[in-house]
Amino acid sequence: MRVPLNWLSEYCAPDLDTQQIEERLTMTGTKVETILRHGAPDTDNFVVGRVLSVEPHPNADRLRVCSVDTGDSSQPATIVCGAPNVAAAQTVAVALPGARMPGGIKIKDAKLRGVASAGMILAADELQIDSDHSGIMALDQLLGDAELEPGTRLADVLCVGTDVFELEITPNRPDCLGVYGVARELHAATGAPLAPAPWQDDLGSAGELDAATVSVECPDLCPRFTARAFNDVKIGPSPLWLKARLSAAGQRPINNVVDITNYAMLLTGQPLHAFDLDRIAGSRLTVRRAREGESVTTLDGTVRHVPADTVLIDDADGPTSIAGIMGGERSEVQPATRRVLMEVANWHGPSIHRASWALALRSEASSRFEKGLAPEQCVHAQALATKLMIELCGAKLLPGTIDVCEPLQQPRTIVLRRRRVRSILGMPVAGERQAEILQALDFQVAESDTDGEPALAVTVPAVRRADVTREADLIEEVARIHGLEQLPATLPARRGAYGRLSPEQKLRRRVLDTLVGRGCYEAVGWTFTTPGLHDRLRLSADDPRRRAPTLRNPLSEEQSQLRTTLLGSLLDVARHNSARGMADLRLFEMGRVFVAAGGETGVVEHVSLAALLAGQLAQPTWGETDPPVADFFAAKGLLEALGAALRVTLDCRPEPQPFLHPGRAAAVCCGGEAIGWLGELHPLVAGEWDLQGVAAIELDLDRLLAIAAAQEHGYSDVISYPSLSQDLAVVLPQEVPAARAVELARAAGGDLLDGVRVFDVYSGEQVGEGKRSLALSLSFRAPDRTLTDADVVPLRERIVQALEELGGELRA
Repeated sequence: MRVPLNWLSEYCAPDLDTQQIEERLTMTGTKVETILRHGAPDTDNFVVGRVLSVEPHPNADRLRVCSVDTGDSSQPATIVCGAPNVAAAQTVAVALPGARMPGGIKIKDAKLRGVASAGMILAADELQIDSDHSGIMALDQLLGDAELEPGTRLADVLCVGTDVFELEITPNRPDCLGVYGVARELHAATGAPLAPAPWQDDLGSAGELDAATVSVECPDLCPRFTARAFNDVKIGPSPLWLKARLSAAGQRPINNVVDITNYAMLLTGQPLHAFDLDRIAGSRLTVRRAREGESVTTLDGTVRHVPADTVLIDDADGPTSIAGIMGGERSEVQPATRRVLMEVANWHGPSIHRASWALALRSEASSRFEKGLAPEQCVHAQALATKLMIELCGAKLLPGTIDVCEPLQQPRTIVLRRRRVRSILGMPVAGERQAEILQALDFQVAESDTDGEPALAVTVPAVRRADVTREADLIEEVARIHGLEQLPATLPARRGAYGRLSPEQKLRRRVLDTLVGRGCYEAVGWTFTTPGLHDRLRLSADDPRRRAPTLRNPLSEEQSQLRTTLLGSLLDVARHNSARGMADLRLFEMGRVFVAAGGETGVVEHVSLAALLAGQLAQPTWGETDPPVADFFAAKGLLEALGAALRVTLDCRPEPQPFLHPGRAAAVCCGGEAIGWLGELHPLVAGEWDLQGVAAIELDLDRLLAIAAAQEHGYSDVISYPSLSQDLAVVLPQEVPAARAVELARAAGGDLLDGVRVFDVYSGEQVGEGKRSLALSLSFRAPDRTLTDADVVPLRERIVQALEELGGELRA
């Protein structure tokens, strides 16, 4: 929401500059996202002028040479102007040489077609007051004051430029969706005086309204509906001050009646809607739920087919508005309108939110109603609109007010104990200061006593009814206004309790430490994903990972499903980094994945762990100019490190995956069950993310940790006797995995075989086609003696025999 500083200052004007006001608002929870500048960068050299004479330009048919009194006693200024409506005796807005325009252009003395021009006579759009560029602003007509003295600072009579706060209003604070609500926050935060509420004096009256009738058939969705009628309305442009405020707040001025509804909404936070009373069929409005197949032509000229249960306002001819979202074209205010019915209603927030998303139609009104406004706010906006309709439209207010209202909730009173404030905040706050803060926020405060302890009885205002419901909420109000930065750092009360990590948490931390120790960076991706992800990963139609749960109310089409794999989010992160010159990556993510299934919940979820390697695994050096790159074996090394950290055996067996490179993919098994996959990404899949040379792992972390937790770990003494090492080379068929050869060698070597590792692989003419040579390093060790060759020879022969069963042949 945009709040112009000059408008805010009308109700609360602390002696602070813009940056200091921004800091106070942000520190008290009303976050200022950014500070914009609307209009001129500064107000210098903008003055009121009076046109003394207008002469034709000697060298241009469409230009006029004007003599303008700008308050300079020496002589009038000569200004060349192209506006068709410039005339003698007009009071105008003038930018003198040195003035900086909203676009940053600096006005200078210039010659236009041979005639010197010392400044510019301004149109409304040139100060970003309006979009009208048909002529210059005649201030004596638009401001209704012909006695403005030439030379008067233009900023004293008109908004030349103002800072604008762009606020992030949280859903629990709809009271700050209006300028006056923000002014109250600023008043509480700074102590600066707060002007009376602009709706304080209501010119309207209660009682029956003869001009129209209203019936509400769904009071659960429309807790309150108020309306007033006006005759003799004169439709026309709004005054400059109103246009300037609307423009600065991000609204486009249209006409005085529509501008009044927008102005009142921005000031009070409560949306309004103006009907042309003569175009309401039967002079009757009915609030009801939509029926199947109904449609409404809205103010933007679009025919919208509304879903059932959307709240509609209709007249004798059918639906005329979508309640709380947008009015209808059939009853909108037009230049010929003479009678207006001003509607101010309260709508059920979740219903408005649901209908707005279903229609893909968000408006200023719907964004406010969906946050839950109080029914009491209706009369605030109605009183303000009534005053402005009479002042700006010359309207005649008809007696009576339609007010169809459910019983209003009684104000809630909460006891605030001083001891509790001190306990929660860790510091005492004087009772007088607590009362001062709460009264500044429009709470009613009275002294109270609870079990002999001084306290405050605090009555919650209607606009904070949904947000402040208990004592802790009042303490929060006190803390944020008193200053969260003043709260001391204290330890929470333990009350004899202590905590420690669960076994599962310890294992998770061991996983994290292992990956970080291997140079990996943790990524956190969206739980939501796009439906097109599965096609990009080349998943088949029957792949379980295609069964992604679909959200009923997604943020967007690109985030309309829950993810079934972590690979997509890691690839998104990798592409983002690669596009910015960071192609060498080691990433991992730990998060939930979801698969649609039957049953009551319809969704099965578990925690997965995924890692991704891309590019070079080390930085090039003078000694190693071409370091290794990410491949299957680099990922397998990362997997083995995880297994060692968790003290479990993670085996790999060849198994294709649609998104992995053929022949460079494997299933990861632990405890005899498959818990994930490992491999190099298929080049076509990697190309979908503009990547190349990517290896990845994904494991079911819940199952892996369950297996690790169930393992019984024993310890053995450190063997002080030296090991005896022997090497052997065996030629095996190409399709036999090296892991299978190592597994058989371990089994055949018995207890004395301390370790087996592959230290060389050779394929070529010397071993024949379809075969390869594996060089194994065997390490033997005994716990009670130093082994001799005689001890090892039979073991070595058993190992060779076991390898021969795989089709192996000892290589000379």
